[in-house]
Amino acid sequence: MVEEYNTDTEVLLRRTWKVRGKLGGEGKWDVEVGDPIPDVTNAETIDIIESKDQPIVSRRNTRINLEWRIRNLPYPIDIYSINVNNDEKCIIVKTSNKKYYKKLHVPELARLTLPLEQNNIQASHSFNTLIITYRKPQMLLDMEKEWFLELKNVKHVNTMPNECKTQ
Repeated sequence: MVEEYNTDTEVLLRRTWKVRGKLGGEGKWDVEVGDPIPDVTNAETIDIIESKDQPIVSRRNTRINLEWRIRNLPYPIDIYSINVNNDEKCIIVKTSNKKYYKKLHVPELARLTLPLEQNNIQASHSFNTLIITYRKPQMLLDMEKEWFLELKNVKHVNTMPNECKTQ
């Protein structure tokens, strides 16, 4: 697992997990929080590519909310239904016109074995982007506070080489 934090705001910017390949070899990075890693492939060598108009889900954290942004969704806000499913421990986003359906998993709450609550969800829609926010429970906020206190005790490593001589 690799995590990137903003040291000024103490907000998690990216969390990625290394997943093993199908045959046990080198796998890809699974992005849990942050923008997805773009798939860099040569467009001349592939015949079929995914449309740029497909909905793209990205996950972000703020100090008090968990946030999902689903881009390329042109429908008005009253078309969307956003519900909690505690059996599968996810948030289900669907449209009444049956054009979009997505399960948004919340791994932080699953690790803490906390149930999802419907009243913590808020949604807005602007510029073809559906923004879903879930208010963090107090237990998660306390855990993050302890984590940042622990990070302050970690000695930072300077990765820049200092034996380079100026000319």
